[in-house]
Amino acid sequence: MPVTAAALLTDTRPRKPKSTPPKPLRKKPLPAGLPREWYISHNRRLKAMRLAIVLMDTGVYVPEKATNRKIRTTAARVGIHPPSNTTCRLVRDLIRDGLS
Repeated sequence: MPVTAAALLTDTRPRKPKSTPPKPLRKKPLPAGLPREWYISHNRRLKAMRLAIVLMDTGVYVPEKATNRKIRTTAARVGIHPPSNTTCRLVRDLIRDGLS
């Protein structure tokens, strides 16, 4: 039985439904009553983690390549306030620990 050209052009395979992007997790309030230093270090770790992820996505896998200037430039590009020297050091530590 001959196959028509129209039959070759139509795709009769079942299609997967388009997936939607995952919903972000709900933010929980930070615990009350902790010393101020805890909140500062917590926010510093979050910022350093975001920056380390962005740097690794752009191809910076070696801590020596993540200079303060590179980290601060990346932060400005993605809309994060400029990190301190301590945060830059923490970013390099996270990149170092992420590869070991």
